Amino acid sequence: MKKALLPAGWIKPRGYANGVAATGTQVFIAGQIGWDEQAHFQTTDFAQQAIQALRNILAVLHEAGGKPEHLVRLTWYVTDKREYLASLKDIGRAFRELIGDYDIAMSAVQVVALIEDEAKVEIEATAVIPQ
Repeated sequence: MKKALLPAGWIKPRGYANGVAATGTQVFIAGQIGWDEQAHFQTTDFAQQAIQALRNILAVLHEAGGKPEHLVRLTWYVTDKREYLASLKDIGRAFRELIGDYDIAMSAVQVVALIEDEAKVEIEATAVIPQ
């Protein structure tokens, strides 16, 4: 079971939740980047790398028996916030198709670099699978 948390009087955020309460089996997914299952980058496009990172998260979550609706937290590490902001429309469209649920606590942080030089985004995830 998952419930978005919105304190009384707060404006509902767009595209994320301020907090999430959930019960069940916790799944912690390491930061995923925009390469394929063979660790090859197919694109340098920010949005496409972010979409691939989300697909990678869902593949790991599937291994635990989880589904997209079980995601409770995503932390995005981006190398260029302007590129991230310019890609939000494409990322949002893919996010709705792949995950569909914005009741996820999310943070986005700009970093100087990621370990893989070609990576433009890395996303960590936490999920809770109901029992």
